[in-house]
This record gives sequence, structure tokens and C-alpha cells, in this order.
Amino acid sequence: MDRSVRRWLAGFAVLVAVMVLVGGFVRLTRSGLSIVEWNPVSGAIPPLSERAWQEEFAKYQQTPEYQKVNRGMTLEEYRYIFWIEWIHRQLARAVGLYFAVPFLWFWVKGRLPREHRGKLVGMGLLFIGQAVMGWLMVASGLIDQPAVSHLRLTAHLLLALAMIALAVWTLAEMALSRPRPRQRNRATLGVAVALALLVIQISYGGMTAGLKAGHLSDTWPLMFGALLPSGLFSFVQPAWLNVVEAPVTVLFVHRWLPFLGLALLPLLWRAVRRACGYVPVVTRWLWTLTGLLLLQILLGIAVVIFHVALPLALMHQAIAIGLLVAMVRLLHVTVAIGR
Repeated sequence: MDRSVRRWLAGFAVLVAVMVLVGGFVRLTRSGLSIVEWNPVSGAIPPLSERAWQEEFAKYQQTPEYQKVNRGMTLEEYRYIFWIEWIHRQLARAVGLYFAVPFLWFWVKGRLPREHRGKLVGMGLLFIGQAVMGWLMVASGLIDQPAVSHLRLTAHLLLALAMIALAVWTLAEMALSRPRPRQRNRATLGVAVALALLVIQISYGGMTAGLKAGHLSDTWPLMFGALLPSGLFSFVQPAWLNVVEAPVTVLFVHRWLPFLGLALLPLLWRAVRRACGYVPVVTRWLWTLTGLLLLQILLGIAVVIFHVALPLALMHQAIAIGLLVAMVRLLHVTVAIGR
């Protein structure tokens, strides 16, 4: 397998992860609504004169965020949040070019393995979809409320993570000396279920961020003085809608779902051991997954106690990416060598 292709793909996965973390920084600093237009080409050029800055600021002053949250903001204060969001968009453009240019070059030169071309095309389509969803997310916060749709924010996040997962899986496939038949076993099913649970938990993390629910309670394990806050299913109607719309309910699920994963972890170990034995690579990924899960839970508690402190929140997000990578690699191992 061409090492240049593998290095390029690994670099893409890392850059997308960085892009996700920068996106988290943008969200936590409330900078995401500072640029009110989506100009994929001309938007790469920032304001170059005082008049251009005044015009950009005037557009922002028409938004709900300025009128309801930041009224009285100075031009200098606006420049700060503008640059944060501008850097985020520039990074996205750079990552897109990093993927597209080598992809076309490798394709023309015939260096992309046929069996992986579909997955690589899928990554490109995911990137386009993620960019479009990013703008739809921003646009949702420019209408009447100074906040973006938490569902669009979550979709934006999941599309980025899907790119990482697909890149990691493809790299694992490329690392095989020869294609191996897929093995269906209990371990594969168990890891797939665990991966689905992780995706649900990450989704609740996205919704928690979008609803700013993390700021509702800074105590743990109690919320509002109780382990089980009252009225979890009575904030909105119908009742089931609370699990995706009510900030308190979303936060409650996000707090406790990881402990379900922790409780099920011994069963996952058992299933993987039975299917794959004590192969070192299997053991390594199981321990990596276990360590990251424990660290993630501790970081989540710290984020609550320290009022969603920026460094802790970004570390929490980074570990979530690490968990996704570990889970995808473990799934690939069970598929490749399970019996």
C-alpha cells in the first residue's frame, strides 16, 4: 500500500479533529454568529479597511445576538469574535483543500486502491455536507433567537466525526497485508452496540452544548438538589420531545448515559475476549477504550463543577474524539480477526 496515501489520509483525520476542537472553542467563546454571511470564496478575505470593518460590524448589529446579548459591544470587541470565527472558516477551507488536491492527484496517477475509492469519495461528500450544515447551523441563529439550532449543531458535529471514523477505518483496512474475509461474531455485535451508544452520547453532548444546558447546574451527582430532577418529561409536549428539546432533560441524559456504558464495559471485554482471544492488539485497544472512558467521565464531572471552564470543556471534547477512534479500531480488529 502506498505510504503517501496513508500519510495523507492520517493527516486528514488529524486535521478534521483539530477543526472539531476549534469549532468547540468558537462555540464556547460565542463567536460563531459574528460572520453573518457564507461566502465560500470571497469570505476568505477579511475586512481590509476601517470602512470594511464598520460595514461588517453593521451587519452583525442587525442580528438577534447583538440586539439581545451583546448590545453596546465596541468595534474592537467585535473584531475579537470575528477573528475567531474567521480562523475557524479558514481552517475548514484549508482542510478541504488538503483533502481535495491530493485526492485528485492520487486518482489521476492511479495510486488510489480501487477497493477504497468509494470510501474516499464518501469522505469528500461528508466534508461538503458538513460545510453546508455548518452554514445552516449559523443561519438558524440569525433569525429571531441569539442561538443556533442545537439539532443542526449536533448534525454538524456528527458529520465531522463520521469523516474521522471513516478515515480511521480506511487506514486500518489499508494497513492489512491482504484483504481478509469479514467475521461476524458476538464481539463485532457488542462493539457495534457500544459504538452506537457512544454516538448517542456524543449527540447528547452536542445538544447539551447547543442548548447551553451545561450551565444549568454546577453540582454533581445532584441536579437542583436531587438525583432525579422533577418534571423531566413535562417541560414540552408531547412528553417524548423532552429528550431532545428540554435542556434539563438533555443534560440529565448526557450526565448519566456514560455510566450505562461503564456498567456494560465488562460484558464487552468478555465478548471480545471470547471472539478474539488474548491477541495483543485487541488487549491494547480494550485498555485504551477503558482508560479513555474513565478519563472522559472524570472530565465530564470536572466540567460540571468548574462551570464549563474552557480548557476542561475542550479536553472533554478531545477525549470524545479519542473514544470514537478507539471504538472504530476495536470494531475493525474484531471484524478482521474475530472467530
